[in-house]
Amino acid sequence: MLRRSASVPRRTRLPGSYIVGAALLFAASFANAAILELPEDGSNVIGVDTIITAQHSDTLLDIARRYSIGYEEIIRANPSVDMWLPGEGTQVLVPGRRILPPGARDGVIVNLPEHRLYYFPKLKKGEKPVVITYPVSTGKFDRKTPLGQTRVAMKAKNPSWHPPESIRKEHAAAGDPIPRVVPPGPNNPLGAFAMRLAMGDGTYLIHGTNNPVAVGLAITHGCVRMYPEDIAALFPQVPVGTKVSLVNVPIKLADVNGELWIEAHPPVEVEGDAAVEPSLDVLSQMLQASLGDRTTAIHWDFAGSALHLANGMPTMIGLEIPEDDPSAAPTAQSFPTIQSTASATSL
Repeated sequence: MLRRSASVPRRTRLPGSYIVGAALLFAASFANAAILELPEDGSNVIGVDTIITAQHSDTLLDIARRYSIGYEEIIRANPSVDMWLPGEGTQVLVPGRRILPPGARDGVIVNLPEHRLYYFPKLKKGEKPVVITYPVSTGKFDRKTPLGQTRVAMKAKNPSWHPPESIRKEHAAAGDPIPRVVPPGPNNPLGAFAMRLAMGDGTYLIHGTNNPVAVGLAITHGCVRMYPEDIAALFPQVPVGTKVSLVNVPIKLADVNGELWIEAHPPVEVEGDAAVEPSLDVLSQMLQASLGDRTTAIHWDFAGSALHLANGMPTMIGLEIPEDDPSAAPTAQSFPTIQSTASATSL
């Protein structure tokens, strides 16, 4: 059962939501920053958001790459910050808190709307379960990344690129002809590592890039593209035969200790189906299916705002009402404000 909560909430900050200070994350390596232990309570919310202070020479894209964040992720999290010149001393929100995609935590999952890859490695004895996550680029509007389940069919270090004839014609028409085989090196768009998927006659890859500034966009010919340092870290950990799931989940939900959270991303068009803007009606159906018989107070204003912003920032929109005390229904004052760069609280 869903209940409405609708007065203006007080300003609060979720404990642990933010870590402030550039020094903390600068000390971490790219690989370590991307490996997160899965919550022991089974929750599907991972990571924390971080506020760092920009240096005079930083662009938002420099910061994004430094913290393994994609192009659109960093811009949506900082709508009021100049992309090319944030400015010395400007506080920049590095979005790191995420809701895991639904489904089995097995192998590689690429969620197209959020341009992000999740890898759940097989556990060895004594190890705690972890997820490894990186931003990716996916297929552009006329060259979609396909959906479905597949596997890693083969892996190659320093691969040569054999561009399909359609791509060679496209480049030739633009006055930029390319050879039938592009050898390894700085001009190879596959970068230094590639993992071939067992779909599309082997034409789809998870690979690096010689154009890292575009990671996190829908810009490829259907492949999944990663920062060079991210694919270098992931490549040796993923064995041939690993399951790969390519999914389209623009809205993710999480139930954490009676709190209902939503993470919304702009919908994408895939496999000939037009992108449909998420609505409160669609969300309501998702909530009914997710909550079952539990009674939960939903702040529909927050839910609508989260859908409209679609900035990928998890937002709390509901609170469970205890079965043994229905009179203890939460009020709007129980909800934290929607977090953004403007409203983030520094420690």
